[in-house]
Amino acid sequence: MDNKLPRDEEGNMIVRIGHSPDPDDAFMFHAMTTGAFPTPGYNFVHELQDIETLNHRAMNQDLEVSAVSIHAYPEIAEHYALMNCGASMGEGYGPMVVCHAGVTEEEARSNIIAVPGMKTSAYLGLRLAWGDVEVAVVPFDEIIPRILDGTYVSGLIIHEGQLTYVDHDLDVLIDLGKWWNGRTDNWPMPLGGNVVRRDLGQKIMEDITMYTKMSIEFAIKSPDEALEFAKAWGRGIDDDTNREFVGMYVNDRTIDYKDEGRASIRQFIKEGQDLGLISKEFNTHAMQFIGAPNS
Repeated sequence: MDNKLPRDEEGNMIVRIGHSPDPDDAFMFHAMTTGAFPTPGYNFVHELQDIETLNHRAMNQDLEVSAVSIHAYPEIAEHYALMNCGASMGEGYGPMVVCHAGVTEEEARSNIIAVPGMKTSAYLGLRLAWGDVEVAVVPFDEIIPRILDGTYVSGLIIHEGQLTYVDHDLDVLIDLGKWWNGRTDNWPMPLGGNVVRRDLGQKIMEDITMYTKMSIEFAIKSPDEALEFAKAWGRGIDDDTNREFVGMYVNDRTIDYKDEGRASIRQFIKEGQDLGLISKEFNTHAMQFIGAPNS
């Protein structure tokens, strides 16, 4: 693969950032993709697709930078490094299995569960918690409607569905974020991360990671414009829900995984290996996080 990036008219390297159409991702990347601060030598542009599509594009080494599911990371680790910033981690919350009132866990587990993708971290969490359940892949924003119309008894919801399910009088059978917190030493549940392509070289990888971190810090300190931008990707959510959702997944942990966040990622992947959903050849101890202290 040619690692020479295309350049714009000013000679800046064009770096494509793939992220999901979610308020938290849009909030994170707003500053660096709209020129809110200087990024000399780089022109960052974003491409929006659902996380399952991004997982598969990363497997083809398509984008320079991408959001990916932690579940999918070992399959692309040869070609991509994890940044130490841009985490989506559940701090006492996470993907949920929801259903109509009155449905029991036993009923949900004995019927097909709608899930947003087989490579999502939500699916790995579900398998860790509930074992070998039968599932059907449904676009994440169609899961709640398919529960409401009776197509599925229950579904695994991600993104802003974790807040909007209450508007549809649905019940939560399990919150995987809380489940993971209880399973570990209260570690946050790893969901998504940002990766940068290794063939760009160490200097460019570190530069891109630095600007990503700056973009997150910029948005957190000056949130109004980034929140307005993020709302466009929230599929009709109101201002309060938008702000609450962004606050759930863009915080100090997004700037730096911190020791327990990195440990949680290693544990999550290891348990996926034990379950047979992740290759045992992947070495969790050798994982590096671009921009982490002592990394």
